[in-house]
This record gives sequence, C-alpha cells and structure tokens, in this order.
Amino acid sequence: MLRNIIAMWPDQYWNLTNKVYYLSYHTFLFLDYYLTIPPTNFTVQLPFTMIPPGKIPGYAIDDLLPGRLYTKNEMLDCLESCRQKCKSVIFSLTEESLEKRWIDQPDDIAGGVTLKYSVLEILLYNLKHVQHHAGQLNLLLRQETGEAANWVADAQDK
Repeated sequence: MLRNIIAMWPDQYWNLTNKVYYLSYHTFLFLDYYLTIPPTNFTVQLPFTMIPPGKIPGYAIDDLLPGRLYTKNEMLDCLESCRQKCKSVIFSLTEESLEKRWIDQPDDIAGGVTLKYSVLEILLYNLKHVQHHAGQLNLLLRQETGEAANWVADAQDK
C-alpha cells in the first residue's frame, strides 16, 4: 500500500519542502532499519544527515533528513528491496531467533524504547509503524488530489 501511495503522489508535491516527501522517506528508512537484524549491520540505501534538535525544519518528521531529494523511482526501487529483505527475514525466522533481543545497545538511530524489543516485537512494531504512516500519507493524498490508494489485501509478486 505504501508503494501505491508514493507512486500516486503528483510530482509537484514531491520536493524538499513538502511533509509528504519527508514522511515517505522516514517510513522507508525505518522499515529498512527495523528489518535489519541485528541493526548494527544496517546499511542505509538512501543516505541521511542527522540534524541537531534545534535545527530540524518544520516540514521534517524527525532529525534524520534525506541527504538529497530522492526521486519517487529511487524510493520505489528501495521499497522493493525492503520487500525482498522482509521476505528473507520472515523465511529465516526460528522460534529461538524470534525471542532474541533485536538490539543490545543504543545507536544513532534507535530510540530507548526499541532496546527492549525482541525480534518478534520489532517486526510487529515495524508493521504498525508502516501502516500508521501509510494511513497518514493516504489521507494527505486524498486531501491534496481527491484520490487515495486502494487497500491492498493481498500483495502480489511482480
């Protein structure tokens, strides 16, 4: 669904001063990050810059700002990469791996609350996080264009 919403966004709204762009980037970045087990192995696909709290622009979502304006196609390609990464993670899970801690110590990205999550909990949190922001983006899309992405009940492989 996130993929469909991003694909539907008109190009004139895809820019560095639009909250939609930052919300899309934030959602993608954390989807990828939370799928990295352990997160110390995380390699960012679309680089970011960490901004001090007092310098965060009003249209930004958090302190992790995209390194540049990434095109919708770049973001969609990276979302496809995350889709494959997600499948790989899920198919490799065991009962033992689900119970392990996702992260042992803080890094530059993880917040304190995520330190307590098991692998199962971070995967469920990731699902909730993506769906939360997909809902926000779909609402913004409807408000700006009068159209919204349809619910995706069964994701199809390409």
